[in-house]
Amino acid sequence: MQLQFLGGAGEVGRSAILVNDSLLLDYGMLTGNPPQFPVGSVSPEAVVVSHGHLDHVGTVPSLLSGDHWPEIHWTPPTYELALTLARDTLKLQGGTYDCPFTETHIRRMTQQSAPHGYGETFEAAGHEVTFYNAGHIPGSAHVLIDDGETRLLYTADFHTDNQRLVSGTTDRPEADVVICESTYSDVEHEDRDSVEERFVESVRTTVWEGGTVVVPAFAIGRTQELLMVLDAHDIDCYVDGMGTYVLEMLRNHPEYVRDPDALKRAKSNARIVSGRDGQRRRIARQNTVIVTTSGMLSGGPAMTYIPEIRQDPTNKVCLTGYQVEGTPGRELVERGRCELNGGVVPVAARAEMYDFSAHADRHGLLSFLDDYRGSRLFINHGDRCAAFAEELRAEGYDATAPAVGEVVEV
Repeated sequence: MQLQFLGGAGEVGRSAILVNDSLLLDYGMLTGNPPQFPVGSVSPEAVVVSHGHLDHVGTVPSLLSGDHWPEIHWTPPTYELALTLARDTLKLQGGTYDCPFTETHIRRMTQQSAPHGYGETFEAAGHEVTFYNAGHIPGSAHVLIDDGETRLLYTADFHTDNQRLVSGTTDRPEADVVICESTYSDVEHEDRDSVEERFVESVRTTVWEGGTVVVPAFAIGRTQELLMVLDAHDIDCYVDGMGTYVLEMLRNHPEYVRDPDALKRAKSNARIVSGRDGQRRRIARQNTVIVTTSGMLSGGPAMTYIPEIRQDPTNKVCLTGYQVEGTPGRELVERGRCELNGGVVPVAARAEMYDFSAHADRHGLLSFLDDYRGSRLFINHGDRCAAFAEELRAEGYDATAPAVGEVVEV
């Protein structure tokens, strides 16, 4: 089996791996200014997508140009999330060099879609492929590929612990080769119950003191998780941004959610904001909780709420995910200021960080890989892939960290 790493090797973003020159695993983009896409030029017979996050699916529509349109395999939620992300990207970047596809490509993506459930084996570009629950977001999958000689497991993004939205992965299919993510290979997550307890106590205290809490959250997975947390603790809230559409969509796929009834209650508990800035400004003054995109304060409705609450130290901004260096969210956490309306301004509202990560931490990664001590490992999707591979070799694993563009034979 031949593997070519077109992106996501030694980095987080633009994940893409070509198997035997015919089967493409993921085809994402690395957000930035400008965004980055997988290297090289590919024309696969088929594409298999692990889950519906931009860094894994964001560039898939661009594969549907010319006369050859590959079939695209994914779970039903991943298909719908991919469409949502593609249309949002087109809305934000369409007509510029930052967007490598058009509405035509998105329509073709719907025509070439082939959805599959967990545990269902299917054929793609001459390979047998099976999806397993990865425990990351609804519909996320480990991908097992068998070409008749080698069994390859592509973990994609995964979590071994339960979240309110999805259960942690327990599947460990046999594999000769494993491509494993390493996002949090040097981090031990705080116990999820403790994180939730601190978050809830902070929110309640702020509201009791008369403040407003803005909770920036990623639209896919994180928004729905936080709404379930707030509902479980009887805290009323508003929800704004793309996460509201994803919330409704996931209710149509109850088999991919840990507790569909709890998700339904969370939706009923949250008041959905219609999207008018005037309404948002009024809500920001209501002494309430607002869950809204974007998770790193790099755009979206959050950038209407933050200016309204920033000058009062009674208010609070609760960041719930990793803040990439250079983003407004990172600037707010580290320096107490934020880029708003073209300028950098101080923010008196208190900023707090809560680790609601949907990725396995170091312990989770090691416990997962313990079942693959006899397999050949390739470490990707992380900022310290080479270091983690070296640590694994010291523990007796056959582990390496490929570079972007590298081709390996297994």
